[in-house]
Amino acid sequence: MPGALITFEGGEGAGKSTQLQLLAERLKAMGQSVCLTRQPGGTPHGRRIRELILQPVDDDQLSARAELFLYLADRAQHVDTVIRPALARREMVLCDRYTDSTLAYQGYGRQLDVAELKLLNERATGALQPDLVFWLDLPPELGRQRILGRQALDRLEMEALSFHQRVRAGYATLAAEAPQRWVHIDASQNPEQVSGQIWAVLEQRLLR
Repeated sequence: MPGALITFEGGEGAGKSTQLQLLAERLKAMGQSVCLTRQPGGTPHGRRIRELILQPVDDDQLSARAELFLYLADRAQHVDTVIRPALARREMVLCDRYTDSTLAYQGYGRQLDVAELKLLNERATGALQPDLVFWLDLPPELGRQRILGRQALDRLEMEALSFHQRVRAGYATLAAEAPQRWVHIDASQNPEQVSGQIWAVLEQRLLR
């Protein structure tokens, strides 16, 4: 089976980590080599960048453009050292967030120029696009309820509801622009239902 890049997108509390793990286990059970990774934080350098981006700092707010370039630096390192080598080994790469997160969060959420972000993403990745994007869609109000039980919220989780509403609207726009790659999943369902829908799509599109 040839390698493929499958990305999972969605707002806070959508259950991406759970679904990535369930899919990885199912693929491994059928003998498929899997690379399970994430952005930011999928490399040693990336883990340091992730801490810079997400850890709240009271006396020094990170500007939107500084945040953007930290994400892009993480992505360039991640693609060069993890994703492309895994694809060359014919592995199925399952990535928690990728380029579309930057468009949704920094473009629509932070209201930076989306066209510019698309060009920067292309340069950071060498134009590597996902073969399939699963958008786990959840109303931000429900997502907020799900994450309230966590010990500590990161910078993005602490953003105002209006920010997360813009992010969700951004995801909807991106999905409409590339329906051949994007798969919309209702993440308000129970995890087993979500997992079943993801597997059905994967079987139809990539596992034939």
